Amino acid sequence: MKEFFSYVRVSTTRQGEDGVSLQQQKDANESCAARRGVKICQLFEEQETAAKRGRPIFTKMLKLLKSGKASGVIMHKIDRSARNLKDWADLGELIDSGVEILFANESLDLRSRGGRLAADIQAVVASDYIRNLREETLKGFYGRLKQGLTPMPAPLGYLNHGKGKRKTPDPKTAPLVRKAFDLYATGGFSLDGLVKKMYDLGLRSRTGKKVCRNSMSLLLNRRFYLGEIEIKKTGQRFNGNHEPLIGPALFERVQEILMGRYPKRNKVHDFLFRRLFACDSCGYSIIGETHKGHVYYRCHSKNCPATSVKETEIDRALETLFSSLQFCDLEKKDFTDSMNAITQDWAESKRQIEQTLKADLERINIQAERLLEAYMDGILEKQVYEQKKVATETKRRDIERKLSDSGPMAERSIRSLENFLELAGNANLLYKTASKEKKRELLEELTSNRVVNAKSIGITLNPAALALAGRPKYADGSSSEDTARKRYRFLWKLVDLLKLPPATPINPL
Repeated sequence: MKEFFSYVRVSTTRQGEDGVSLQQQKDANESCAARRGVKICQLFEEQETAAKRGRPIFTKMLKLLKSGKASGVIMHKIDRSARNLKDWADLGELIDSGVEILFANESLDLRSRGGRLAADIQAVVASDYIRNLREETLKGFYGRLKQGLTPMPAPLGYLNHGKGKRKTPDPKTAPLVRKAFDLYATGGFSLDGLVKKMYDLGLRSRTGKKVCRNSMSLLLNRRFYLGEIEIKKTGQRFNGNHEPLIGPALFERVQEILMGRYPKRNKVHDFLFRRLFACDSCGYSIIGETHKGHVYYRCHSKNCPATSVKETEIDRALETLFSSLQFCDLEKKDFTDSMNAITQDWAESKRQIEQTLKADLERINIQAERLLEAYMDGILEKQVYEQKKVATETKRRDIERKLSDSGPMAERSIRSLENFLELAGNANLLYKTASKEKKRELLEELTSNRVVNAKSIGITLNPAALALAGRPKYADGSSSEDTARKRYRFLWKLVDLLKLPPATPINPL
């Protein structure tokens, strides 16, 4: 009795389709062996795709067949043996050398010309099926990317919310990821030093372990934190619709340090206003230095020898500037009332938008049903039906995206506005009591232009803070007798100046 191998395969461990599960294939192969009067001497079982070459168990079996360890092999059907033409060519060589290839579910005589031709055709069809499947998969993959969504898992610092959903910053790890970029950008940390520092600050991988050196390097190179989605294999980049954690300038500086274009060095002096003020004449940053126990900031350019100012003078200028933002008790109440009105209107606006979108979605679903009925009744040709179906599905996905975006964008805008009012209203007190690092953050958050001309200091508030400083006031410093409607309008102006996501609010009269 001839001895045959039995080969069974599924693409993944989860696969269990009717007719192709491992046990069903084993049973079919054993039945085939009994019908043909041959004996199965060895079972080869594999969980690997046949779309590409390199299946280890399949390759091992072919070597044994070539060395004559068995008369042939029984497989379930052609697509279980090969879905790429190179593997099928290897099987063809075995057939030509006299090795018998039997298929349990297909009556093909591979020793005849007709049977061989039929098998070749099926192999080409199986290969084309994989090619088409790959194209459709890539089409869906790139469709998501063009929508600003990544089909890949969220990196450290972001949260997953399921397929087709935007990644959102993780409240626990996002601030730590930002901190890692900030620290490395100072040039005072090696990768190993940054790993240790971030571990001390509480940064952990998703498995709760230390973020190792290689993972930290990958983290610092991820453009996802910049608001982009990058496909490393092809080098393609797409604009993401997720919230960025860092800005372009910070990212580029980190890349320069990683590539060795910017020398890493430990700071000897941690001056409060380092790289925050520029010389008005030449545009270069003024440098901090100590002289007789005082800290001075001076321009080192040869063309600006007179540009020099004491740190205490900058301190006084900032305290005066931030005092213009401070709220009195009456103003705090006014802004609280106006924020409550804005929150209510935003919620009402969100409800109206969602009602409109849901009505649009229902209309699209009805159109899709009618389209299918027209096709089934023979009114529409297949090509026309497919074109209209794609257009309908595109509209449906766009509406569903808008529905999922309406809530988070509104909440983020309201939260950002509240945070800005709290920061600006308390800026004077915060500046007097904060650490050096917090003072620097406050300065960067509320000002946009900081220069020194000779001994004159020029500091400009950013547009939103400038509008807040110029709000109407009583002579005693409290708010003016503007109507609630004017205060309400003023807050919407701040929303625009802060460049918050549009929320389609109900405009006040």
